[in-house]
Amino acid sequence: MPLVTPIAFVAGLSALAASFTMIAAVGIGIGQGFTAGKAVEGVARQPEAQGDILRTMLVGQAVAETTGIFAFIISIVLLFVNPFLDRIG
Repeated sequence: MPLVTPIAFVAGLSALAASFTMIAAVGIGIGQGFTAGKAVEGVARQPEAQGDILRTMLVGQAVAETTGIFAFIISIVLLFVNPFLDRIG
């Protein structure tokens, strides 16, 4: 009698993998905060370039946020859909 069934093992590792993918959200938050801080510094130095700085910052933050959205989608799939459980006999 095994201590852990194969289905429980895969479900546990999927939950662990989902938690690792959501660690990406911490890095994204730090990066976006750093970007916004540098944009404020840039506007403080050159107020006439505010439009260009803001536009560049928003594009960069949108690109960074897509990484978080992909990590969230992978976590949801691993936790609720879990395609790996279908492969276990």
